[in-house]
Amino acid sequence: MEELFNLTYKDEVEELKDQENFESLGDEKYLNHPDMEARLYWAFCRPNGSREEQIADTEPLVSIMAFNHSKLPALKRFQLLHKDVIIEDSLRVKIRNRTRMLFRSLTDDDFTELNQVLDLVPVFLPVAIDQLKVGRKWNDIVANEIEATKFIQKAKDYIDESFLEALYFKLQSFEEFDEKELKEYLEKIIGIKKLVHKIILDYYQKKAMEWIANSDLHILQKKGLEKLVGKLDY
Repeated sequence: MEELFNLTYKDEVEELKDQENFESLGDEKYLNHPDMEARLYWAFCRPNGSREEQIADTEPLVSIMAFNHSKLPALKRFQLLHKDVIIEDSLRVKIRNRTRMLFRSLTDDDFTELNQVLDLVPVFLPVAIDQLKVGRKWNDIVANEIEATKFIQKAKDYIDESFLEALYFKLQSFEEFDEKELKEYLEKIIGIKKLVHKIILDYYQKKAMEWIANSDLHILQKKGLEKLVGKLDY
């Protein structure tokens, strides 16, 4: 998109860069500039990322540039993005790389914002699924089971072994739990099981039974936990 920039505005901005209040001067001069090319270039080079009104620009190309250079959370960006960018393939492709990065972060979180974004822009569901499967994991945030259920329902036509493997990776691991922690977690899930997908309940049943089998607990303690696990039945 850089080939669209008017060199006149590029030179103007370069002259402003030496000013201590460069960003505020640029905002004053270019945020509401009547020439789309001026707004486009300012969306590209604003030092601290684009502002909300830049993403909400009436010109799709300005909106795209601001979306790509924003530091706002994903949901806010998609809420502000020009509607034509979502509708038209030829425009949507221009946010492809940034969208992939945003969904990588969303699938690396607890799925709450992920579902909010997909409710707003369901066209990006395949991107979300792809990033769940192949995106680099930056943290150990566990998916909220209710939000994971909503995501499973959205992705029902895409569920395969690789999807399930990636989903399981996002669920709570019991490996480091002691007996008390396992019991408390199972009780929590039992309390909300009507809101939790069978895929998740079955996985937790399997992993809990493995934990019990590998533990050194007395047989009666194991039986008590097994009875609790049985309450996860869908």
